[in-house]
Amino acid sequence: MSILPLAIRMMSRDWRAGELRFLLVALMVAVASLSSVGFFVDRMRNGLNRDAHQVLGADLLVVSTKNIAPEWKQLAAKMDLQTAETAVFPSMALAGEDDAVMAKLVTLKAVTQGYPLRGSLKLQRDNKEVPTSAIPSPGTAWVDPALLGSLKIKIGSKINLGEQQFTVTESIAAEPDRGSGFLGFSPRVMITEQDLAATKLVQDGSRVTYRLLLAGDKKAVEKFKVEIENQISTQELKGVRVETIDNGNEQMRTTLDRAEQFLSMVSMLSAMLAAVAVAMAARRFMLRHIDACAMLRCLGLTQNQVTSMYLLEFLILGIIGSLAGVALGFFSHFVLLEWLGKLVSNDLPSASFLPAWQGLAIGILLLVGFAMPPILQLRNVPHNQVIRREQEAPKAMTLLTYVLGLGIFIGLLLWQTGDVKVGLLVAAGFVIGLLFFSLIAWLSIFGLKRMRTSFDFAAWRFAITALQRRPGATVVQIVSLSLGLMALLLLTVVRSDLIAAWKQSTPADAPNHFVINIQPDQKGEIARRLESFAQPQIYPMIRGRLIQINDQVLKSSSYKEDRANALVEREFNLSTMKDLPALNKIVAGTWYNDATASEPEASVEEGLAKTLKVQLGDHMVFDIAGQKVTAKVTSLRKLDWGSMRVNFFVVINPKAMQNMPQTFITAFRVPDDKKQFTNQLTQEFPNLTVMDVGAILKQLQDILDQVITAVEFLFLFTLASGVLVLYAALAGSQDIRMREAALLRALGATRSQLSRAQWVEFVLVGSLAGALAACGALAIGWAMATFAFKFAWTFSPLVIAAGVAVGAVCALVGGWLGLRNVLSQPPLLSLRNS
Repeated sequence: MSILPLAIRMMSRDWRAGELRFLLVALMVAVASLSSVGFFVDRMRNGLNRDAHQVLGADLLVVSTKNIAPEWKQLAAKMDLQTAETAVFPSMALAGEDDAVMAKLVTLKAVTQGYPLRGSLKLQRDNKEVPTSAIPSPGTAWVDPALLGSLKIKIGSKINLGEQQFTVTESIAAEPDRGSGFLGFSPRVMITEQDLAATKLVQDGSRVTYRLLLAGDKKAVEKFKVEIENQISTQELKGVRVETIDNGNEQMRTTLDRAEQFLSMVSMLSAMLAAVAVAMAARRFMLRHIDACAMLRCLGLTQNQVTSMYLLEFLILGIIGSLAGVALGFFSHFVLLEWLGKLVSNDLPSASFLPAWQGLAIGILLLVGFAMPPILQLRNVPHNQVIRREQEAPKAMTLLTYVLGLGIFIGLLLWQTGDVKVGLLVAAGFVIGLLFFSLIAWLSIFGLKRMRTSFDFAAWRFAITALQRRPGATVVQIVSLSLGLMALLLLTVVRSDLIAAWKQSTPADAPNHFVINIQPDQKGEIARRLESFAQPQIYPMIRGRLIQINDQVLKSSSYKEDRANALVEREFNLSTMKDLPALNKIVAGTWYNDATASEPEASVEEGLAKTLKVQLGDHMVFDIAGQKVTAKVTSLRKLDWGSMRVNFFVVINPKAMQNMPQTFITAFRVPDDKKQFTNQLTQEFPNLTVMDVGAILKQLQDILDQVITAVEFLFLFTLASGVLVLYAALAGSQDIRMREAALLRALGATRSQLSRAQWVEFVLVGSLAGALAACGALAIGWAMATFAFKFAWTFSPLVIAAGVAVGAVCALVGGWLGLRNVLSQPPLLSLRNS
């Protein structure tokens, strides 16, 4: 006998009977949640690979905090390499005149002829992106479209950069080497390098990043790279690095990998809940096919034939469900792209077939791991099951398939995260969370037993009795729904509370503007101008590079932690002052006495000291404009970063720093009705850089909201999976409920009483799940506020109320879907069938 035609006929029969529809939906949700992330990440990664040669704007980059050495340019010319240069730094752009002047923090980029060497600039013209090989001509500037709206200007308008005026002639649509980071948030202004000196913006202490772009023969580029890296190593040059296509993309790839891990773990929660629904639906399928299986055995089918028939039926279902889930995931990833908005490029290549194959494989694996154990029990159904209504216990081989399901679950986590440690931690957290929620749910059900007689209401007693009669199924219903609800509450209500608590943690009088690059001869006048703003303190700012701690000469690989090595590579903003700054607290050692200090003494922020493993009594050696300063660490400070005031990692006593080149920095609060003050300040002092912290934080918050909105979209899959599990749990008990309802009706219970009892049961299950979800979300919110963000957490009863309300609604919906036909069957028919 051919098994395939029989499997197809059985599948058609089961589909008409409604046995397979729920399995199909659960499988589709699981595959769709993972595939949507898969397609999204695949397109992002393909775009990165496609544009790899354009990300740098060259084949090779030499990046430096100082002017590029002339001999390196000569070496490049000698090797017949094409070159171009850029200089990038933050500055202020001004537009308008007199009281109407407006100022905006921008990222100024000065470029030379030939830029970029790889890829091309794109200009915005008539709502179209037009590639160009030109650069701004002298006296002109190209700007981001966002700046046009911020400064209320248009093409042809004038803007001031430092002491030079420019005419805006083009709007920049895209530049290949734009990159990311803090400066990526500021609108771009591009000028020719010939005009840079006339602006007089580059002065001592200016934070300028210089880049030498190179392109040409591959061997020549590699030879140049080796030569420059040797010079950097032998001469111990600081603030200089070489970037290639590989390491230039490393940060972007790392960011994408982390995003993929996070989004995949979110979608895995949906997939795992859907897998539980698959397992429960498969078990119901098994229970309802025991008699049919026994009949087939009586008609001559062997155990292997029965097993093959059902496995083929589920394999066909798995392929159909996986393909439908992949299609749903493909359309869903467009929602992710839309909701992430400007954070991702809208010029991404088409997705490959890899996510589709992965989604298909995931669907089959989930079906094999979670549906096979119940199905394999059908092979053990004996012939006499037709007349004996007994069910044997699962055999050892069947129980081993549950271990297989657990193994597949862990394997999928490892596959999606790509990290064994993270995957195992998530798996452990998932299992521990399930056990904890299960324990609370079981205790709650046990507690409801005492409340059975609290109300003189028959439906109430029937509902409590039903929950007590099936504690296992009830616990599964509560836990599954609470996990989905907790995820949504965490990213909606709790997120809002976290943001509100963070805002409240910042003092009402906290500064909202920072001014940097104040020159020594401007300090007095700036201080006078700021007298009306609570006379803020103006602090010296000295740029220096940490090159040695005690006898250890520091290199970019001196520490195991990436953050510590990054600190070694960057320049510190040092300061000097006589007295301990306000809101700074000494936690170890004593503040120096400048009058009696016999050597340079330093006070170090405690977090920096921990990262760099600096202790009291250590000597830190800084390179400041070619001069070495060795300072002894005499105190450690705790800073109040939430105060939004000027803070420094390292402060050295004034006597040791009196001959060092320095600029000044200050922070002050500008009332909303005096915003024009900063515009006038930058107009009169073009070299100043004024940062509107409020605007920057708002921009960051907008970006965070976009990301969270996309994640909330994924959690809709999670909530759907939770409702599916609830539906499966209720549908799994449908036959038992029919018999119970028939018996109760035969004993005198009315249909309306039983209906009300079901509604009470749903409300209890949903409310308990919602309360658990709310408590879990609040606990995570408290932990994040206390240990991650370091601010006070305020309990919000709204979260509990929202959790209970939403949980009750979801339970009512799932319960109605699963049990709407329970009371429709006549009692006599139900009792005969049982």
